[in-house]
Amino acid sequence: MTSLPDPALHLDEDEAEKVFGQILDGDVPEDNIEAYLTGMTERSETSDEIAGAARALRARLIPINAPDNAVDCCGTGGDGHHTLNVSTAVSLVVAACGVPVAKHGNRAASSKAGAADTLEALGLDMEAAGRTAEKTLAELGICFLFAKNHHPAMGRIQPIRLRIGKRTIFNLMGPLSNPARVKRQLIGIARPGYVPIYAGAKARLGTERTMIVSGDEGLDELSLAGGNEIADVMGNRFDMRRADASFVGLPHAPIEAIRGGDAEHNAAALKALLRGTPGPYRDAVIFNAAATLLVAGVSEDWEEAAAMAARALDEGDARKLLVRWIDMAV
Repeated sequence: MTSLPDPALHLDEDEAEKVFGQILDGDVPEDNIEAYLTGMTERSETSDEIAGAARALRARLIPINAPDNAVDCCGTGGDGHHTLNVSTAVSLVVAACGVPVAKHGNRAASSKAGAADTLEALGLDMEAAGRTAEKTLAELGICFLFAKNHHPAMGRIQPIRLRIGKRTIFNLMGPLSNPARVKRQLIGIARPGYVPIYAGAKARLGTERTMIVSGDEGLDELSLAGGNEIADVMGNRFDMRRADASFVGLPHAPIEAIRGGDAEHNAAALKALLRGTPGPYRDAVIFNAAATLLVAGVSEDWEEAAAMAARALDEGDARKLLVRWIDMAV
């Protein structure tokens, strides 16, 4: 078995790709992996390390075919706020606006309900959703790429992540390793000060356009509570900017207003949202959907993009899409 380097030592991109290749290939004892991941988290990972680790994961994934204009919107998780599933709802709204969404996600690792948990509680058969992913993406404009189906190398890592019980570099690698190889993304991370570091990793990997976002209070999505740090990554460069709810004409709301629970609780809230229930959850979804529509290139105006998202909810398009998805994923 291979021993890992001292986690206090910074790796360059090539070194990180090699180390994480060894971890993913099962060449390292589990106890060593747990200590190494914890040590990296405590001293904070670099852009080079995140990019190299993501390259290792990308090299081992099982890909799917996807439209060139497909997007993804997801959070890295691990923010500790246990909010409702915003990016899952955003995926339905954006797809209902006509943009193909290859939603990449997992079960909860450090929260109460991940995207897979909530979608399953809504009635989506996870096994069937995986088997029909290319079909539903091509015909409905949406699919769910369950991480365990596309990243078999992660099988031995998931129990380690559960034992650690908090964010590790694997939270950061996942969104950079979408099996549909999407070129446009909205990615939320849990640390606003870390946005430029993560954006640096994404720029090393390349993208047509990706927004890396973080709420000032450490939310891994665009927050209604206050300001948000944004890195707008295009190609191999990025620009930093700020945004808040006023960009889309919405009121501010505290994080507590979108506090979630277990999968059943979050699924019930998402159903209510799709039926037209107003409030902070709807506003948070519209805010993040607007950013995703900007990334997708269907609008260059925040308020116009928000209006598109609102129509997808008000006219029932997002709700109808979920019903069709559940019916097709059999």
